[in-house]
Amino acid sequence: MFTSFSTALTGLAASEVGVDVVGNNLANLNTTGYKASTVSFYDLVAESLGLGSGGSVGLGTGKPRTVTDFTQGAIQSTSGALDAAIQGDGFFIVKDSSGTLNYTRAGNFQVDASGNLVTATGEKVEGWTQTGGVLNTNGAISDITIPSGTLRAPVATANMSLNLNLDASATVGQPNGSFSTPIQVVDSLGTTHTLTVTFTKSGANAWDYAVSIPGDDVTGGTAGTPFPISGASGTLTFDANGNLSDPPLATGTIPVAVTGLTDGAADLSVNWSLYGGDGTSTVTQYAQASAVSSNTQDGLAAAQLTHVSLSDGGQIVAQFSNGQQVTVAQVALASIRNPDSLVAVGDNNFQVGPETAAPAIGTPDTGGRGKVLGGALESSTVDIAREFTNLILMQRGYEANAKVITATDQLTQDTINLKQ
Repeated sequence: MFTSFSTALTGLAASEVGVDVVGNNLANLNTTGYKASTVSFYDLVAESLGLGSGGSVGLGTGKPRTVTDFTQGAIQSTSGALDAAIQGDGFFIVKDSSGTLNYTRAGNFQVDASGNLVTATGEKVEGWTQTGGVLNTNGAISDITIPSGTLRAPVATANMSLNLNLDASATVGQPNGSFSTPIQVVDSLGTTHTLTVTFTKSGANAWDYAVSIPGDDVTGGTAGTPFPISGASGTLTFDANGNLSDPPLATGTIPVAVTGLTDGAADLSVNWSLYGGDGTSTVTQYAQASAVSSNTQDGLAAAQLTHVSLSDGGQIVAQFSNGQQVTVAQVALASIRNPDSLVAVGDNNFQVGPETAAPAIGTPDTGGRGKVLGGALESSTVDIAREFTNLILMQRGYEANAKVITATDQLTQDTINLKQ
């Protein structure tokens, strides 16, 4: 009878822990990436009462063990440009102010005053940042730095291509026997120049071509008069099927060299490709009106950074005013074989415990690591219905153990009264 006091007290203490866990879960119902905890109870070693077989009674319950449930939370789409959610196993790696690596499932990231990608509570997000135009995800992870207000240098045009058809039914010397099309190129200073490519039918299945530039764009030109580019002229010959036959594929690149630009930029050296990557000619001659379907060139004007976002796969993508998109960083993920051994340290973060397996760090969707979804967040795994059920159970358990103590106290008083 006298052990029932201590036995019931262990039940009270265990129920208190259970209520605390339920309360913490409910408090974090809307916490991004929060993983609900459960309570595991176990009994203490039984005490022998010396009553023969079966003559023993337990000593109550031990201190409950709190276990974090790392099941997948619901993925919710958001409007945050730097929000990210993990679908599958893995953790984001973050570094606190002391330099300690923590692990989290909360991907509501933002940028601090120094341009670092950080969590909502200020920990720096780890991964790989582009250096010298190269993003190396095979190296060591470090703090991710987001470019801000960056002016991207121009890139001079080196290659251009025209996809067009020349009218096979055109007549030499007639208006339909001549066709011109412009294409814009960029010089080393980012200035745009308009080249004009003129085709003139010179015979059956033959067209002469010539490339010119506005006269005021070059030092030897006359304002308002097209300036012919030296060496950028010749003849295109087509076969009976309307495909380009000369120049052939082996020599199907025409050099377009522009010297003496008036803006002081370096001379332009552009390769005009007459064939696509699959070996088919980009210039054809069919009995249809002469027309251009598309043109391409690889030059880029100088551009300002306009937007930075986190895309699917954990890539940080910078978008510039010229439409160019560049991957400037990559978020790293850590895979941990036994995540239930991690130690919660607050702010949605966990640290490795003494029994935690070494984290395997790499890019998302590799090595068993989950996918990273941009513009989304993982909700908490708290089930409000289950928590209220657990709360009722813990409350009833506490009341039952309190009743045991009350009954034992009454029996003790009765025993004492027997001596009187």
